[in-house]
Amino acid sequence: MPLPFDGAISHHFHKAAPKAVRKAIEDGRKRDILADDDAYPYERWMAKSDYEAALARLQIELMKCQRWVSESGARVLAIFEGRDAAGKGGAIARVTMHTNPRVVQVVALPKPSDRERGQWYFQRYVAHLPSAGEMKLFDRSWYNRGVVEHVFGFCSPEERARFFEQLPGFEATLAGEGIRFVKFWLTVSRAEQLRRLLRRESDPLRQWKISRIDVDGLAHWDAYTTAIDETFGHSHTENAPWTVVRADDKYRARLEVIRVLLGMLDYPGKDAEIIGAPDPGLTGGPALRNSNGNGNGKGNGSGKRG
Repeated sequence: MPLPFDGAISHHFHKAAPKAVRKAIEDGRKRDILADDDAYPYERWMAKSDYEAALARLQIELMKCQRWVSESGARVLAIFEGRDAAGKGGAIARVTMHTNPRVVQVVALPKPSDRERGQWYFQRYVAHLPSAGEMKLFDRSWYNRGVVEHVFGFCSPEERARFFEQLPGFEATLAGEGIRFVKFWLTVSRAEQLRRLLRRESDPLRQWKISRIDVDGLAHWDAYTTAIDETFGHSHTENAPWTVVRADDKYRARLEVIRVLLGMLDYPGKDAEIIGAPDPGLTGGPALRNSNGNGNGKGNGSGKRG
């Protein structure tokens, strides 16, 4: 079976990726963390058996939460953003694995139609906001304008500036309407992102996940970084703060997402002991993202936990 985009990801790995990134991928074992020494608090992924046990307990809590959302008429919104292959879809899938799709729904919008491009930018997203008794999980959101559209020139500087100007008021309105919402930014090191894309490229069952944007975005790591920092500067507000989750270990990242989501909601029978507190080495504000390495190789792992 031919590789998608004529093997462009493999070509980037061999010809264009920084040497330190290539070395980190070549030297790393399957479950090794590829982020720089000081950027991630663990050496390897969480043991699968421990992850599955913790996930099962948290998913029972999600069932309690779902019942409360449905019966109370609460409106809950979770936005998932991050670089390509950061694990947004996998985290969402673990939240929704056992939930009722009439209550907990995923919103993953395609590129805007000609008609939608002529609307107020936020308009097509408003139509998908949660109604009473619903939890909506946005797999990417209006933040496309702050990062992807800007990096690839899909919007003008004036359109992006207008987006940033209107954004705080828009999100303050959501909060004022009583919508409980959280914004997740999943971050991965440069080496881990490329390793995941290489695996997708070589796996016929996952090749569908690769888009032209994924491929072209590999050459724009620094531009993405600048755009992300600018976006955080305009959108990390009291009404709508960002929750950054380091996601080089997908297992730990998925658990962190569920803990934060459950932790912000008060529902009957909530077991705070099972939910636990987010790991401060993995979950925090935008400053945590800035300490995430570019995957430029690991030294002796000083300060990391196994």
